[in-house]
Amino acid sequence: MAEDMKKYLKQLLLRVDNLLCILITDRDGVPILKAVNDKCPELAMRPNFLTTFAMATDQSSKLGQGRNKTIICMYSSYQVIQMNKLPLILNFVATADCNTGHILSLENLIEPLLGELKGAVIES
Repeated sequence: MAEDMKKYLKQLLLRVDNLLCILITDRDGVPILKAVNDKCPELAMRPNFLTTFAMATDQSSKLGQGRNKTIICMYSSYQVIQMNKLPLILNFVATADCNTGHILSLENLIEPLLGELKGAVIES
């Protein structure tokens, strides 16, 4: 079953030009499932980088606008999009010129997969 999930993520990765990585982690940044292009920067997949989302989303919730759902970070060469799907975090890494809207549209396609993974994470 895990292989089918990886294959599905890999297909989604190939649908969006310049998307380098789709990574599903727990709140602590521990990778659960990923599809990675060989051009993806290794630093963007480290748990210490990925856990910053949890801190950032907690801080942004204090702005009085409700709970944060998505954070988009644009860098000179890359963009990182992280989505709050507690107890999971959905991470995308892409080149700076990748169409962010296309990445955001993958959320609905990944949602069924997350349902199965959430059950496994909650049980462990």
